Amino acid sequence: MSSEVLLGDEAVALGAIHAGLTAAYSYPGTPASEIMEFLIRRSQGTGAFQAAWCINEKVAYEEALGVSFAGRRTLVSMKHVGLNVAADPFMNSALTGIKGGLVVVVADDPGMHSSQNEQDSRYFADFARIPCFEPADHQEAYAMTRQAFDVSERWNLPVMLRLVTRLSHSRSRVQPGEPRPQNDLELGESRDWTLLPVNARRRFKRLVDLQPELTKFSEETPFNSLIIPDPESGSLGVIASGIAYNYVRENLAAGGTEPPLLKLAVYPLPEARIARLFEQVDTVLVVEEGYPFIESRLRGLFGVAGKTIRGKLDGSLPPTGELQPHLVREALGLEPLARGSAGDIQLAGRPPQLCQGCPHADTFNALNLALEGHPEANVFSDIGCYTLGALPPYRAVDTCVCMGASVSMAKGGADAGIHPSVGVIGDSTFAHSGITPLVDAAAADSDMTLVIVDNASVAMTGGQPTLLSGEKLLNIVRGTGVGERHIRVITPLARNLEANVQVIKEEIAHRGLSVIVSVRECVQETRKRSRQKGAQ
Repeated sequence: MSSEVLLGDEAVALGAIHAGLTAAYSYPGTPASEIMEFLIRRSQGTGAFQAAWCINEKVAYEEALGVSFAGRRTLVSMKHVGLNVAADPFMNSALTGIKGGLVVVVADDPGMHSSQNEQDSRYFADFARIPCFEPADHQEAYAMTRQAFDVSERWNLPVMLRLVTRLSHSRSRVQPGEPRPQNDLELGESRDWTLLPVNARRRFKRLVDLQPELTKFSEETPFNSLIIPDPESGSLGVIASGIAYNYVRENLAAGGTEPPLLKLAVYPLPEARIARLFEQVDTVLVVEEGYPFIESRLRGLFGVAGKTIRGKLDGSLPPTGELQPHLVREALGLEPLARGSAGDIQLAGRPPQLCQGCPHADTFNALNLALEGHPEANVFSDIGCYTLGALPPYRAVDTCVCMGASVSMAKGGADAGIHPSVGVIGDSTFAHSGITPLVDAAAADSDMTLVIVDNASVAMTGGQPTLLSGEKLLNIVRGTGVGERHIRVITPLARNLEANVQVIKEEIAHRGLSVIVSVRECVQETRKRSRQKGAQ
């Protein structure tokens, strides 16, 4: 087959297709969104496989479990914080016994380019005691995805594929292999999928008993490799995982004596290979993107007798942010490369901002005016474009923690005595995680006001379709128990500013629960439709 230039995300998606994918599910989240976008493009008009956005990551994972239960291959993708949402089915699926291969692709975001934290999903794989693949480049992303399905079916376990931002969003040439057909529908024994305690205890023992086999696999796979160029090469050895392996190779390519190098790409850790490396050297430098996952396991409580372990824990590499080649070079003890200088040029700061004409801007303008005279007010916001309301010129947002937290925290703030207690949430985020806390608030008739900014799009991650907007959204709000008199709809436009301010003031004055839905399509999606119409 001819090669293709692909994003890392796209290489994973193509690998899944060629592995015999039947269905894939996801919720948009950078840097993982392009996996599903690629799958949707490739599935359109062919019907070869199912590819769909879901309401949230938990639902996506459970739909994938349903496909696996039918004996067919399935992929579920998300960003790292999305795995928090899917943690319940993820952890339990390690016990059920996978039928058709199930691969969970998690894209971590070191440096927090578009995330609340830097969490490292390798800990989730270790927590669940399942295999984890960590590709170093795009070709490995493709190949590992294909093998992950085989591994999943070999041991009847879900398998994680861990990406990071630089791999997800960079491009390289990928040479694909021959596709395999999809699995046949296969229904059979289902007792293992009913996690009553009697079954769960038995399945958990099986999972624990499998660990030596999984470790043996990581010892034997060619994706993990130990290179000792010269037994007398020196006292320093290097362990590098995932994309960090590239940074090590880049710095060693300039020549000189190469240290013993262990490339780690498959977990559990290959303990025998690690032991062989330690036999050769006095000091081991661990280079990994994310948390010091490998390093902390090597150190244990007391480290390895007579050996020095370097990495993020001792300051040889920064403990936060993305790795950079020059940081790895310094940790390797190599001379720094010549660097250019921008001189005294002072570049202006360019913080992110709402698009010109964004409906959220008109909503925040109205909200700020309505809250004048209420210095005690708190606005609890959420994950979406509207989080930028925390920045100038609006400064309208006090918190942003996780999906749906605006509703829950506004209720908690009201319970604590905050008034006005206001929540701001988007249509997609409301569908993802905001409905259940609104049920709670409605049951208590909490003294709070929720503003739902309905722009009919998952705008922050590229304009993916939302599953709850317009009249459907209003019906859900009604169904949670909010009184009809206090469900108000406004249109965020400059010409409506005065009327919108009045509506917000009235609902803040109501000492109970009220919901204001601010409805206007994302300006970028409006422009996109106009361009598409003009091109026809």
